[in-house]
Amino acid sequence: MKLYDKGVYLVNGRELVEDTPDAAAALKAKTGGDVTKEQAKEQTIAYRILKEHNTSGNMEKLQIKFDKLTSHDITFVGIIQTARASGLERFPIPYVLTNCHNSLCAVGGTINEDDHMFGLSCAKRYGGIYVPPHQAVIHQFAREMLSGGGKMILGSDSHTRYGALGTMAMGEGGPELVKQLLEQTYDINMPQVVGVYLTGKPQTGVGPQDIAIAIIKEVFANGYVKNKVMEFVGPGVENLSVDFRIGVDVMTTETTCLSSIWKTDGQVKEFYEIHGRSGDYAELNPGNAAYYDGMIELDLGEVKPMIAMPFHPSNAYTIEELNANLTDILDDCEKKAQVSFNGAVNLNLKEKVRGGRLYVDQGIIAGCAGGGFENICDAADILDGAGIGADEFTLSVYPASMPVYMELVRNGAAAKIMAAGGVMKTAFCGPCFGAGDTPANNGFSIRHSTRNFPNREGSKVQNGQIASVALMDARSIAATAANKGYLTAATDLDVNYTKPKYFFDQTIYQNRVFDSHGQADSSVEVKMGPNIKDWPKMCALTDHLMLKVVSEIHDPVTTTDELIPSGETSSYRSNPLGLAEFTLSRKDPAYVARAKEVQKAELAREEGGQPYEVLPELKDAVDVIMQQFPQINERNTGIGSTIFAVKPGDGSAREQAASCQKVLGGWANIAHEYATKRYRSNLINWGMLPLLVQEGGLPFANGDYLFLPDIRKAVEEKASEITAYVVKEGGLKEFCMTLGELTDDERSIILKGCLINFNRKEQS
Repeated sequence: MKLYDKGVYLVNGRELVEDTPDAAAALKAKTGGDVTKEQAKEQTIAYRILKEHNTSGNMEKLQIKFDKLTSHDITFVGIIQTARASGLERFPIPYVLTNCHNSLCAVGGTINEDDHMFGLSCAKRYGGIYVPPHQAVIHQFAREMLSGGGKMILGSDSHTRYGALGTMAMGEGGPELVKQLLEQTYDINMPQVVGVYLTGKPQTGVGPQDIAIAIIKEVFANGYVKNKVMEFVGPGVENLSVDFRIGVDVMTTETTCLSSIWKTDGQVKEFYEIHGRSGDYAELNPGNAAYYDGMIELDLGEVKPMIAMPFHPSNAYTIEELNANLTDILDDCEKKAQVSFNGAVNLNLKEKVRGGRLYVDQGIIAGCAGGGFENICDAADILDGAGIGADEFTLSVYPASMPVYMELVRNGAAAKIMAAGGVMKTAFCGPCFGAGDTPANNGFSIRHSTRNFPNREGSKVQNGQIASVALMDARSIAATAANKGYLTAATDLDVNYTKPKYFFDQTIYQNRVFDSHGQADSSVEVKMGPNIKDWPKMCALTDHLMLKVVSEIHDPVTTTDELIPSGETSSYRSNPLGLAEFTLSRKDPAYVARAKEVQKAELAREEGGQPYEVLPELKDAVDVIMQQFPQINERNTGIGSTIFAVKPGDGSAREQAASCQKVLGGWANIAHEYATKRYRSNLINWGMLPLLVQEGGLPFANGDYLFLPDIRKAVEEKASEITAYVVKEGGLKEFCMTLGELTDDERSIILKGCLINFNRKEQS
């Protein structure tokens, strides 16, 4: 794999020309005309799609309106509640509400099913589409029923990626969907576009997860595609089935790119025909001379079966390399666990080595990445006539949709898996975020799913339990299962892959999915379960701000899972205050209590009382500040909490990573860098300052008070620097922070306290 350190021109879709002083002459010789870089940038597929959806008239400052929206049942309640508070009357574009995360209604009393009934009633009232539990995971339904060539889809799940079908899709926090529901826009600078030039053909036994992990390994740590669009081109694309392309595409989220798009061909056209939507196909290719800001060149034939070890998809090795260096690599993973879990528990992977081979406790093929038809059919062929054994190892397979499941039953693939000892389950995202199939303590699970962050398998470090996940392709998982749990690459087996044809039967959707066809019915009452709560009142940004640092995290990257855990917390996604109790619970269990202490002072201030009465320590800090800023008082100076993290926000798009801090009185994050655009957007949409401080020694520590004088004025006047002070040793020590680039609307949202307030004011 090669990463180019300069821009690259793609000529006629087949030839790469580096952006050197001689490039213009080379291009003229190959194309017969003069081509400027600016013209060539407009020849990417991504540029053309973004231009068609941009409403600003300025391709440097995009204001995007999407064609369709999609959400699942740990996000759609909060989104619709926010939109309702802002005056929602109907869904202005198709909006699909799927139920694939909180599907297990056996936990949480009636909570989860109450959320589903909320979704169904809202689909009827506002004119949406409702997909009941177990019918399809969010992204498979979107592929089957929503995608379209040249279209754009916005989803409230980070793995909203349909680029292989010619659809530019983005995963964002819920407030960005709220904006679309209120007919506002998605505002971003024109992103850079990085080409992924594929050649060759994958080896037999190598699957899409292998290709994806190989790419993630090369581009995650160096930020090569961060917040950029990945555009897949080159002759190698034609050597991949559509299911294979989808499997690579969905994992582009783990590179931290903004979105993805692929060139399309006859195979994609056939996909749409199979799904009864031939009119939604569009042929997409880059122009004769397209310019890419970066280029990844990959020979598919050189990729070997891969494994992403705990605790990130980029912590990757070939399976061959792992088997040859077991002790060293497992020891490295154990050391990373000590850092990740602050030494609270001990991960012992080396005990999994039996007779010099790595024994695995569990295999899972599931969700939007692993649950595709081709993945499961190939796994079934590997398992045909084999048995997984009667020891610890278990195998679970979750087809991504009921139509896929029905075809696996009809063609016999499901029977092969079950005969081998595997268990077939319904469409559910749980194995990807820690709900269902939680291994035993110190268990090691291999999964064809999207993430292997800490606790993504459902263990609870706070209860002394630890387990871990490695990501692998379905084929190597099946090969491991056929060898009764001993880690095996699929390329080590001689398998007859039958490659059965897929027949899509949407009868189940016709019988079970509610589709309003865009017709809203205002007579339908929204069903509100007792766990569905409104957002608490949030006040506008004050003239000055006092912030107490209540958590300090120095991990290189902090995931959204660490900010608000996934798994069992899902039942509280519709209850802002209930969910907030889990904030940072696995990373900093003392955070919630600290934040609440500060919040009590702010609530007293807002109600006209004395903050010092509920937080006596505050008076000492205020006395110090007033020596230099005597103008501050309870009316013009807000009191809030903040956290510091080096690089927060990798992973999930879910807004609760930010909103939970907000409802606990958080008024800012301070970071060296934000891992993703979507997390920073979540902070802004919840009225939180996305502050940046330079790397080096921090001027403050956990427990310190910070003072931001004239912060409201600084936001209003677009100040390039934010002057701040830390209360230290009876005095004030000055330091500087920045806010980064903000649109005018984003500044207004912060000034008004949150997106809900912004839209309430707009409505009035």
